[in-house]
Amino acid sequence: MKLTMQKVHGSENDFFLIDETQLGRPFTDKEIDDLRLSLCNRDKGLLGGADGLLLVEPAVGESLAKMRVINSDGSEASMCGNGLRTVARYLSEKYEQEYFTVETMFADLKVRKASELADNIATYQVEISPVRFEAETIPMQTKNNTIIDEVIPELSSKLKFSAVAVPNPHLITFVDHQTLMGDEFERIATYVNGDNPIFPDGVNVSFVEIIGKNELFVRTFERGVGFTSACGTAMCASSLMYVLLNNGEFSETITVRNTGGMVKTVVHEDDSDGYWMELIGNATITHLIAGTLTDFIEGNFEQGMIDETAEQGDYLTFLESIK
Repeated sequence: MKLTMQKVHGSENDFFLIDETQLGRPFTDKEIDDLRLSLCNRDKGLLGGADGLLLVEPAVGESLAKMRVINSDGSEASMCGNGLRTVARYLSEKYEQEYFTVETMFADLKVRKASELADNIATYQVEISPVRFEAETIPMQTKNNTIIDEVIPELSSKLKFSAVAVPNPHLITFVDHQTLMGDEFERIATYVNGDNPIFPDGVNVSFVEIIGKNELFVRTFERGVGFTSACGTAMCASSLMYVLLNNGEFSETITVRNTGGMVKTVVHEDDSDGYWMELIGNATITHLIAGTLTDFIEGNFEQGMIDETAEQGDYLTFLESIK
C-alpha cells in the first residue's frame, strides 16, 4: 500500500499526519500500532520521532472529516488542540475551504484559517470544547464531585489544583517561576500518571506562571507523552482557570507562551453550554513524505521520499522574534 504523510507541528507538539481517506481501505488496529511504534520512537523513529499520529478519517456526520489522535505510547487522546490546527490546515488546503467543522471523539469542532501570527507562519483557529468539571468526566476519585483551586494532600501541601476536562482531562496549578521549572513538577506528574488512588486513567498536568495581565506561561506533562513542547488543550484549560480564578475577563485575547512557542486563546462563557475556548496558533508542515506502508512499519525509511519544507526555518525566526 502506497502511503503519503506530513510531518507537522503546532507549537512544536509534533505528529505524523496521515489521511486514511486517500487509501483503498482504513488501517487495521495492528497497522496503526505498528506505525506508531516505528515512526514515533524518539531514538529510532522517522525524522526524530514524534509525539503521536494524527489520522484523518471519514466523518460520521456533516463534518469535513474526523480526526483521531494516537499518542506515542499507543493510547488514544480524545482531543489535541495543537494537532487539530494542523488537521484544519490539511483539510482547508485539500478542499479549499476556510471555515468548517472537524469531528473529534466527543464533538464536532469549528475550525478556520486565521490571520498569520507572523510572516510565513500558517495560522489556524480552532474550537476547544466541551468543558466539564465533574469527577466522572476526568475521571477521578475524590470526596467532592469537583476539584477547583484546592490542595490535594497526596500531591502537595502547598499547591492548589483544579481539574477540568476539555474534553481530555487536565490538572492545573498556578505557580511561581522557580516552581514551574523545579523538580516538584515531574514528581507530581509522574505520580498521577502511575498507579495512584485519585486519577485511575492518569491526567495531563500543567504548571502555569502568570506573567502579566492576559499573559501566561504554561508547561505541560502530557498523559501518554511526558513533558511536551506544548499542549493545546492544556493551554486552553489553563486560560479558562486563569479567567475563573485570577480576575480574567471573558472574550479577551490571552497570550500563552510555552516551551515550543506562543499561541493566543479566548475564553467564552455560553449561558446554555457553559464555557468554550478558541485556540489560535501555528500549523507548520516540516516534511512531505511518501513510501509504502510496509517500509514505514518495518523502519525502512531510506526507501521513501522525504522533502523538507522551508516552514521550520520561518517558525524558528518567529520564535526568535517573541523571545
